[in-house]
Amino acid sequence: MKSKELSGETITFLGTGGARFMIISQMLASGGLWLNMSGTEILIDPGPGCIVQATRRKLKAENLSAIILSHRHLDHSADINIMVEAMTQGGFKKQGRLFAPADALEGEPVIFSYLKERLDGVELLEAGKSYTVGNVSFTTPVRHIHPVETYGMVFKTARHTFSCITDTRYFDGLTDYYKNELLVINVVFMEPRTPQSHPDTPIDHLSVPDVERIVSEIRPKTAILTHFGMGVWRNNPREIAGKLSEKTGVKVIAARDGMKFDLAELDADQVQPSST
Repeated sequence: MKSKELSGETITFLGTGGARFMIISQMLASGGLWLNMSGTEILIDPGPGCIVQATRRKLKAENLSAIILSHRHLDHSADINIMVEAMTQGGFKKQGRLFAPADALEGEPVIFSYLKERLDGVELLEAGKSYTVGNVSFTTPVRHIHPVETYGMVFKTARHTFSCITDTRYFDGLTDYYKNELLVINVVFMEPRTPQSHPDTPIDHLSVPDVERIVSEIRPKTAILTHFGMGVWRNNPREIAGKLSEKTGVKVIAARDGMKFDLAELDADQVQPSST
């Protein structure tokens, strides 16, 4: 497909590493997701190194309309302050909004007070609420099961709908909230670490079997795996995605650092994502 035929609705993966050991090793980058939806640019979960990854890919923070934090953990929020500084051009241009759960802004807030004043506004994420940024709308349909207040997102543009399932333990009814044509999903573990399987050390993250179940139930046109833990990385995310495609009959892709996915590819069966 020629570039002029593409929709201009893209998701750039500034990093595909997730959880503490991947973050501290930087075996994979951890910069979050950069959306460009026909000119409305939104940054999701600016983890450690986001400013570096964005700059390397010639993405300009001054073009951002909003930053969204799914939750306060460091692998999702560590670069929030520098990205707000960059979005507001060093504070000389008041612009952009921050969307975050309440507990990311209370107690030990993830953003410095002086930087909040440089934004056009700060909005709290809550279960079941809808928000609008430029020509994009999104909802945070349900609170996830995670140690801190956490939300996934469902985005709607003029052409497409897609879901981002961020960190959570699998729970009954999860898939009911994310039934769209594209699914971006965080997968940290090879096997579940639930209270039943690991009563002493349960960890609220999705595993490969969880993802197989989710993809089988939702059956999106495409599912993209990201936010890999060390075990998933060692087992080759690309091979894992291939096996999931075979088992589910759904096109499953393992994201790569710097990968750009154009949503127009949802309407073109044989087109593969490009790298930058």
